[in-house]
Amino acid sequence: MPDGIEASERMVDDWNRRIQEQAQRYQAMASRVQELSVTERSPDNTIEVTINAKGLLTNLSIAESAQGKRMAELSMQIMRTVQTAQSRIPELLQQAMAETIGTEDQAANKVFEDAKKTFPEPPEDEPPAQQPPQREMRFGPEDEEPPARPPRPQAPPPGQGPPPAMPPKPQARPRRRQADDDDDDFGGRSILS
Repeated sequence: MPDGIEASERMVDDWNRRIQEQAQRYQAMASRVQELSVTERSPDNTIEVTINAKGLLTNLSIAESAQGKRMAELSMQIMRTVQTAQSRIPELLQQAMAETIGTEDQAANKVFEDAKKTFPEPPEDEPPAQQPPQREMRFGPEDEEPPARPPRPQAPPPGQGPPPAMPPKPQARPRRRQADDDDDDFGGRSILS
C-alpha cells in the first residue's frame, strides 16, 4: 500500500507543478499583452496613431502638412488609421500567446477569436465622395454689406392691364454710432478728484 500513497503524492505534486508552470506562462502572456502597442501612419504620413492592446488610442500626432485638409477628410483619415492599427492587435496577441502559452490552449484561442471579432480588418478604401460645396462664413458688423436690391418689375406687354404695384422699399437699418475718442463717461473729470 505504501506504493499507492507515494504514487498518489507524486501525481498530486506533478499536477501542482504543472498548474504553477501554466500560471507562470499565463502571467508572462498577460505581461506581454499589457505591454503591446501598435503605431500606424496614414498613407500620406500626416497622421500617426498609437493604440494599446485594448485598442484604445494612446497617442495621436497630426503633421503640419495636414493643415490644408478639410476637417471631414482629416477626421476620416484619423479614424481609418486607428482602425488599421486596431486590426493588427489579433496578430500581435497570437504571437504573444504562441511565445508564452502555446497555440494549443483553448482559452488562448478564444481570446484570439474574440480579438479578431472586436478588431476586424478596416473596410476597403472608398473613392472620395463628391466634394460638398464650400461655405463661406463672415464675421463682423452686419451693416457693412449693402442691402440687396429687389428686382425691378417688368412692364407687362401693352394691352394686358395696369403695371403691378411697386413693393414697399425696405427700411434702412440704423447706423451704429461712431466711437468718440473722448467718450469716457466721466464728463471730462478725473475719477480721482
